[in-house]
Formats: sequence, C-alpha cells, structure tokens
Amino acid sequence: MDHNTIAILMFSTMLLMMITGQRVFGAIGFVAVIAALALWGPGGTDMGFSAVMKLMKWTPLLTLPMFVFMGYVMSESRLAEDLYRMFHVWFGPLPGGLAIGTILLMVMISVMNGLSVAGMAIGATIALPELVRRGYDRLMISGVIQAGSSLGILIPPSVVLVLFSLIARQPVSNLWLAGAVPGMLMAALFVLYIVIRCKLNPALAPPMPAEERARVSWPERFRLLRAGLLPVFIFVAMMVPFLNGWASLTEASVIGALASVAAALVKGRFTRAVFETATRQTLMITVMFMMIITAALSFGAVFDGLGAGRAINNFFLNSLGLAPWQVLVLMQASFLVMGMFLDDTAMLVIVAPVYVSLAKSLGFDLVWYGVLYTITCQIAYLTPPFGYNLFLMKAMAPPEFTLPVIYRSVFPFVLVMVATLVLVMVFPDLALWLPREVLGR
Repeated sequence: MDHNTIAILMFSTMLLMMITGQRVFGAIGFVAVIAALALWGPGGTDMGFSAVMKLMKWTPLLTLPMFVFMGYVMSESRLAEDLYRMFHVWFGPLPGGLAIGTILLMVMISVMNGLSVAGMAIGATIALPELVRRGYDRLMISGVIQAGSSLGILIPPSVVLVLFSLIARQPVSNLWLAGAVPGMLMAALFVLYIVIRCKLNPALAPPMPAEERARVSWPERFRLLRAGLLPVFIFVAMMVPFLNGWASLTEASVIGALASVAAALVKGRFTRAVFETATRQTLMITVMFMMIITAALSFGAVFDGLGAGRAINNFFLNSLGLAPWQVLVLMQASFLVMGMFLDDTAMLVIVAPVYVSLAKSLGFDLVWYGVLYTITCQIAYLTPPFGYNLFLMKAMAPPEFTLPVIYRSVFPFVLVMVATLVLVMVFPDLALWLPREVLGR
C-alpha cells in the first residue's frame, strides 16, 4: 500500500470513529497509535511520547487555564449579569434590542476570555432565559447566542490564535491585533442582520414595554454604564503590559486572571463557591484541550512521517496547476468541510501545519492566514452535524430548543461569517492594518 493511500485511510477512519460518537481525543489518538505501530513497530510509540514532551515544553499553553479561569470568574460571580442589565436597559426599547445587547455582551466577554465556551455558558444562563421571557423567537435566540459566543476565538485574547502561533511561528501579539478588526466587523454585521431582520418582522423580537422603560430612571441608566468599564479595565490591565513588552504572554494572562478576581472582590462576589467552581471548570477544560492536542500532535507526526504534507503540496501546485488564490480558496473550503466533523484544535494541529507551509510557499502573509483560519473555525463551530456550539447549546438550553431548531437558527449567522471571511480575503488590510500601526511591523 502506498503512503498516500495510508494517509487517506487514516483520515477516513478517524472521521468514521467520530461519526459513531467516539470522543475526539480517543478517535484521533487511537488511529495515531495503531498507524504508528503498524508502520514502524514498537518504536512508533515514541511518537506519542515526543508529542507529550513537545506539549509540556510549550510555555504559551499556560495562558489557556488563565483565560478560561477569567471567563468562569466573570460568569460565576455574576459580573456578566451587570453587563447584560446595562445592555438590556439601553437597547431594550429597540426592536431586537435585547438580541443586539446579547451580541455586545459576547464582545465584552470575548475581550476577557479566549474561548467560546465561556461566552456560551454566560449566554445560555443569563441571556437565554431573559430572551425567552421577553417573547423572542426561538430561532433568533439560538442563533444569536451561538454566533455571539463564537466571537471569543477571534477577538483577542484568543486561545486559538495562541495555538496557531505555535504552528506558524508567528508573534502572538501580531495575531491578536490582526483578529481585532475582523472580530469587531463580524459583530457589527451580526447587529446589522438583527436590525434588518427585526425591522422586517418585529414579532421576532418585541421591544421592552413603555411602562417598564419608564420605571428605569436616567440616573440609574447612567449608573449601569459603569458596568461597561469592567471589561475595559481587565483588557487594558492585561494587554498594555504585553504589547509594550513589560510582560510576557504568560505573565499577561496571569495579570488578566488577577484583574478578574480583583473586580469580583471589589463587587463582594468572590466567594469560596465561585473560586471552587471556576477552578474545577478550568481544570476540566484545560485537561480536555491538552488531551486533544496531545492526540492530534501524535496523529500529525504519523501523518507527516508518511509524507502527506509534501503530497498535498504537490497535488495543489503541480498536479492541479492552480493559481495561488485558487489554492487559498480550496484550503478554506476544505477547512469548512473538515470543521463539520473535526474539533478546531484537532484541525489546527493535524491539518494546519500542512496548509501553513503551503500558504507560506505561495507568498501569503501567515498572520493574515491565521485570521482566515480562525474565522473558518468559527464557522465550523456552527455547522452541522458536529458543530461544537450546536451541542453546547443543546446541552444548556431548555427542551423546547430541539436540534432541528438549533441547526436552522445558525444558517443566517453562518452566511454573515462567510461574508466576513470573503471580506478579509479580498481586503487583507482588515487584518494587517492594526498590527502594522501598533507594532510597526
């Protein structure tokens, strides 16, 4: 059997195991171990060991538990409730105002947490019950929460971009700044869609009743605006030392975690229960990520050992004879298809190394390409059958939010994400302008 056939067999077996409901790290790791033993005998087990050692020596991964901890402190100490109350009061009178407020809440949560899971948890526990109580359409509720929570992996500090920096060997500061403008652009397009949709059909998202608006005084409204200063404080406390070179990436993440704890302490809400829950959830998510990354690194080592990367490069550049932009479009399209079945971390560690080298050989900027990859991850979070956010939504939402409802709800938001992806592809300066202005490179 030739090496290309073995690589295809490995990939198809892994996808088949995922379709049967196996855990992601189990499916990837099992295929990697069996393939390594079959190809190289007992010595093949060294590949998995080397992957673990490589992971343990990569210090930027220490930022993962810090960012997750920040998000759960915000959620468990009810600091996010203050933000949501602010958006509720200021945007509630508008058709779709509470949905707009939910998107803005997710933007605020994103600047304090580098993952979508914290945004999803906050959206499902705080925003969803209020949206249901206000009579919002279920499709609108489900789509807004899932799409909004996905912003966490694009707006800095993004953990996915931190992981991409390992693969592409690009500065994290450049990648974070490159993700900021596209992330805000995507959030603005979400808001624009909600406004237009609710103008055409106000029954989807009824505004706050006039008598309820009258009960909220103007001094109270301005007092609530102070809640919006909290994420700004945490973001500035974390990013300014990092961007100025006063603190490393890991140190900046620790500063962010301490800033979130300080904010909870000032509010008098950092209790033992909050600390215990945040710590437990942080440990669970961190271990899950590390197991997936370890399995994916092992799979990637076998995959690369077969020469699959060189075969893919040769197929695109020589066999098909495509132009660089055609290759780029095909790579992004393949990421979208793989995202329906693979976890974003698995895609990053298994496939991205091949595509990063291909993008580099074609002359594309790797910082810009990292933003394109992250946007495709966002889309993968929302695309059936195995979109990560789809299952999180099903697990957290009430029973009336069935899988068909959850699947249908994301369709317009996926189109908005695809539009953002196309805009960033056509206008690379959307991603590259800010790092060039701030860092001068």
